[in-house]
Amino acid sequence: MNDSLKLLLIIGFVLLILWNLGAGLYYMLNDKGRSNRTVNALTRRIGLSVALIALVLLAIWMGWIKPHGVYG
Repeated sequence: MNDSLKLLLIIGFVLLILWNLGAGLYYMLNDKGRSNRTVNALTRRIGLSVALIALVLLAIWMGWIKPHGVYG
């Protein structure tokens, strides 16, 4: 897998996570508890976060990415 594709995939996941976090905040401020949109947005954020962690662990296990230290 190409290095730039890996980076783009991770950045895409992070942007989706931040989008859903912002959507949850927006719905929380505007809906005032009248709908489930806040819960749905935050549930999607948690699911995306778990999927990203699983994807990174799988990539390390498969040897697609190599973990290194901060100065590595």
